[in-house]
Amino acid sequence: MQDVPLSRTPDFYEYVDQPLARVHIENEFAVINWPDGAMLRAHALWLFENQMGDVTIEERTRESKIDPALFPDPSVLTGVAVAEDGDLEAIWADDSVARYHSGWLRHVADQRHRPDSVMPESVEWTSADLTEPITFDGAAVLADDAALHEFLEALVGYGLARLEGLETTRDVLPALGRRVGALRDTNFGVTWPVSVDVKPTSTANTTLPLPPHTDLPTRETPPGFQLLHCLVNTCSAGFSTMADGYAVVRHLREHRPDVHDVLVRANWVFFNRSPEHDHRWSGPLIDYGAPGMPLTLRAFHPVRAFPDMDDVDVPEAYAALREFSRLAGSDEFQIRYPFRPGDLVAFDNRRLLHGRDSIDVEGGQRELHGTYIDHDEVYSRLRVLSRKLT
Repeated sequence: MQDVPLSRTPDFYEYVDQPLARVHIENEFAVINWPDGAMLRAHALWLFENQMGDVTIEERTRESKIDPALFPDPSVLTGVAVAEDGDLEAIWADDSVARYHSGWLRHVADQRHRPDSVMPESVEWTSADLTEPITFDGAAVLADDAALHEFLEALVGYGLARLEGLETTRDVLPALGRRVGALRDTNFGVTWPVSVDVKPTSTANTTLPLPPHTDLPTRETPPGFQLLHCLVNTCSAGFSTMADGYAVVRHLREHRPDVHDVLVRANWVFFNRSPEHDHRWSGPLIDYGAPGMPLTLRAFHPVRAFPDMDDVDVPEAYAALREFSRLAGSDEFQIRYPFRPGDLVAFDNRRLLHGRDSIDVEGGQRELHGTYIDHDEVYSRLRVLSRKLT
């Protein structure tokens, strides 16, 4: 029985060979060049911890197995060369030689290893660009990976996408979740109903109108995406609304920088009022987070409880809130559409401002089934589908 060949890269992708032109050592780096002028500076210890052949990369998991406390001095890299097939050879102080796939190195040089590299570009939109969510066949998305890939690309790019023609049963939402990744549990449960309740736990379960908002700003990290599946809707009112927060923020940044700056720096305490739970977080309405993090909008008036700022800043903070909400709910930015039985609307909860007109339940019934799923799960599934389909 022949041994199975060891993998050539520390991941599960297949790469096309991209033969190197030349390589040399410069200080602690191997400077790698390709014939078309592309270049990568690879540190000696990065090469050391990415040795294949079950040396420092564990073959089954493709993860590093070396304790950083045991890193040698960078001088352990004593030589580099281009192999006959164009791969990189690294020569170590013990005379061992490690090989590195030229295509894998090139994907790093081209920044294809970065978290946003496979993601579609964000498309900002207003009501002049969209009148309703981009819509896909629900049955196809549940059954076919290519259809799921197309749906997720639209969801990530526009922050909003809709499935139609789904069965109106409670098992549909978990089934879609399993197609994507782990659903996020909250104090409302893994999945939860949105209908008019006698003892509501959220304003979403009343007939009140819901101005443009994002869910759970009471959390350190609010849920990434929200999925709402319509099971029943015989009400004559209660249209759903959406506005792209990216477009609203850009408008404020360009036309009302004074309002934008207040919304970025003025913190509020968001507080979940419940007999059984007490979630709290303080942050600004426009939360840019750390560098490289996605924009998070904390905009849900029922749980925005206390100003967390100096008294002198409170008046302009309220004025800025009023202007933000006015824009988000204006016809320029907000779209309105009916929720039909069998529809499932997915949207980026940290980007999109969703809402609903007041509900008229006289002679009618409206029941949705909802869940959250974090950005990480959607992005991971999209990357895996891209790997599989290309």
